[in-house]
Amino acid sequence: MMTKPQRFLTGITTTGTPHLGNYVGSIRPSVAASKGDSAESFYFLADYHALIKCDEPERIQRSTLEIAASWLAAGLDPERVSFYRQSDIPEIPELTWLLTCVTGKGVLNRAHAYKASVDKNTAAGNDPDADVTAGLFMYPVLMGADILMFKAHKVPVGRDQIQHIEMTRDMAQRFNHLYGEHLVLPEALIEESVALLPGLDGRKMSKSYDNTIPLFASPQQLKKLIAGIVTDSRAPGEAKDTQGSALFQIYQAFASPDETRAMRQAYADGIAWGDAKNSLFERIEQDIAPMREKYKAFINDPAKIELILQAGADKARALATPLMRELREAVGLRKLIPQATSTSRSKNGKLEKVSKPGFKQYRETDGRFYFKLLDAEGRLLLQSDGFANPREAALAIASLQQLGSAALDSLQGMLLMVTDANPDELTLALQYFVDAQN
Repeated sequence: MMTKPQRFLTGITTTGTPHLGNYVGSIRPSVAASKGDSAESFYFLADYHALIKCDEPERIQRSTLEIAASWLAAGLDPERVSFYRQSDIPEIPELTWLLTCVTGKGVLNRAHAYKASVDKNTAAGNDPDADVTAGLFMYPVLMGADILMFKAHKVPVGRDQIQHIEMTRDMAQRFNHLYGEHLVLPEALIEESVALLPGLDGRKMSKSYDNTIPLFASPQQLKKLIAGIVTDSRAPGEAKDTQGSALFQIYQAFASPDETRAMRQAYADGIAWGDAKNSLFERIEQDIAPMREKYKAFINDPAKIELILQAGADKARALATPLMRELREAVGLRKLIPQATSTSRSKNGKLEKVSKPGFKQYRETDGRFYFKLLDAEGRLLLQSDGFANPREAALAIASLQQLGSAALDSLQGMLLMVTDANPDELTLALQYFVDAQN
């Protein structure tokens, strides 16, 4: 029996320049996961999330470019994965509203980001909700929609975001309890040793703390920033403690187990901080240098990145559109006529049922998966070639249902000619599916 591939999903908020913490905590494990044959991966640029904390349009646009270029330079293959911009998927904000309607306010009251803002205001003697936007309060619901939209099984996150995955599971359970089993409950995927990378000052590396090391800083800038990492006052020759050392933790995130053991011994032997920082620079540069030139090439060709993102959005929407249709049906946002039939008025003014065109997906004895489009009378309008797996066939059908005849060119190599099919009837049949979504 064939097992369904595990789906991985992760995103990065487009509010700044990618840093080493983004790389080891999200980009690197995500790219590694995408290369497995059993993985089906989704990567997105979280520009809706960016609006919660940033009101600078140019910064969001620039960050979108930089983060996309970083992922691609790090080895993300857009042909193997779904790589898209969050705002290109209109089904996500729609699902956010459906989840909002089943999520308790008390659950959102406990979200870390919201509680931190309330605690800060309270400590300062201000109103608890001073300067707290509804966007910040609702952030976990939007994150839940990002994940549940594509039925992700695993979500690589930092340890500080485990709560959001737990909240997403709660939303999915509540929705499924009310409306049936439609949503998949995700699990957090964490690399224990590098889930939270320390910054220059020892706190979590974060744009909010202004303590980051840009992922693609020049060698000169990288060396200068590493030299500024906070260390204690122990002299050369004096044994040093790896516990709590930001320098050691960053080194460990890039080093092999053997290299880590050697550095731990060097600490015990009293390595000078200057030498330790130089070793860190060389180890990071070993990984980053090969990617740096690729990054520059992508940054200088935004049109290429835009094409990649649009293709990724088309691929993602081929899954999002039918799921959203299913969820609308589940909650009661339905047409006033049964979906199995439509109606028209006969000459005497009475409503009569009218048959619809339909896709049929099936498996042949060769083990491959096919589909065909039949008109209302059962005549063949479109026939596919064989697909290696049912998902590929389903994606092609979803593309035709979403885009109509506009999808025919991109699917040309996957379709077989039906000699007696009327092109106009094919166009009308496909347009029926497009209209049914609106």
